[in-house]
Amino acid sequence: MKISVERTGGIAALTRVWTVTAETERAKSEWQPIVEACPWDAVPKTVRAAAAEAEGSQPDRFIYSIRAGQRRAALPEQRVTGPWRVLVDSTRAAAEDSR
Repeated sequence: MKISVERTGGIAALTRVWTVTAETERAKSEWQPIVEACPWDAVPKTVRAAAAEAEGSQPDRFIYSIRAGQRRAALPEQRVTGPWRVLVDSTRAAAEDSR
């Protein structure tokens, strides 16, 4: 299972991408509960939809595009909470540790 988190926007409009590939059964069993905990059907699927949802409320905030296998989600920064925060932070930490 490939998991990627792309963060765009902010004051400098920089894009950062963190990717993790869970190939072994052990890795899959660690990542699967984190992925399953996220409410994929309750959030926009595209960055454009997420940006429209957040438009005007807080300029210069980040937008996160999250992919896990066939699942897709896009969230404004202020909605990256709960299980989404766990998934984003875990992916970022694992990607940075693998460098």
